[in-house]
Amino acid sequence: MPFEIPKIKYTGRIKEVTIGSGNKAIKVGGESCFPFYTFEGEMPNLPKIAFEVWDSEPHDWQNWAKEPYIDVLHDPVLWAKKCIDVFGAEMIALQLISADPNGADRHIEEVVRVVKDVADAIDCPLIVWGTSNDEKDAILLRRVAEVCEGKNIAIGPVSDKNYKQIGASAIGYNHVVMASTPIDVNLAKQLNILLGNLGVKEEKILMDPTSGALGYGLEYTYSVMERDRMAALTQEDTKLQYPIICNVAQEVWKTKETRITEKEDPKLGDEKKRSILMEAITAMTLLLAGADILIMRHPESIKLIKDMIKELI
Repeated sequence: MPFEIPKIKYTGRIKEVTIGSGNKAIKVGGESCFPFYTFEGEMPNLPKIAFEVWDSEPHDWQNWAKEPYIDVLHDPVLWAKKCIDVFGAEMIALQLISADPNGADRHIEEVVRVVKDVADAIDCPLIVWGTSNDEKDAILLRRVAEVCEGKNIAIGPVSDKNYKQIGASAIGYNHVVMASTPIDVNLAKQLNILLGNLGVKEEKILMDPTSGALGYGLEYTYSVMERDRMAALTQEDTKLQYPIICNVAQEVWKTKETRITEKEDPKLGDEKKRSILMEAITAMTLLLAGADILIMRHPESIKLIKDMIKELI
């Protein structure tokens, strides 16, 4: 008698969300099973990886992080194009670091010009990640939505403090919003409900549960994302049936393990290899928890993840 793998029939399905326009637009979501459980359901759209690009030159990056982009770090447009032309990026995530009120606090119109320049220079989908300062993002991302009209970009993070302003702009200019909550299932559901009540369409919402790096809260992030997926697929909770995006790069590359050199601590081994593996392990863990989009930094980390996705399908 042949062995048959026990199968669970899921009653829910993750909604599909399209980012970008034209023939380079990307569709995420649509799963009717847990991540990579294709023997039980469907994963019509494989997880996607967005290459991280900053809106200004990073001065505090490690040498091994700067290495692949050393010739273009001064220009976000050239940086984004190199990610596409050299490393095969399908999606770009523009981090608006220079606008941070606790940092350079660059004028909003200067930042918006950079966003428009990048958006006009690339033909693949664009994610625009703000400062995570509710007040600044409420103004900044509204202007971003305006200048990128017609490009169907993803903008965020959107919180319960600024969802009305950013959500209204996303509706008006036809963009996707990234609903961001601090690693909590109920808060994620509540923000999705608020956006829906505002009028944001279901196919225009991505969930950002916020995530920790390996050794820095990753296991808690995993458990919350897993509960999100369980509620969406087995309990038919329609307010949690949205694709998930994780900003991996920001969390991983600020940890001390990616900054200590082998000379400083020989026990930790080669710093470049260690950092790349730390980003890849964090990313793969989040994929297994249910992430549909990952924002990553190093091309070698990204290659590892793309190869692993191929192995799992």
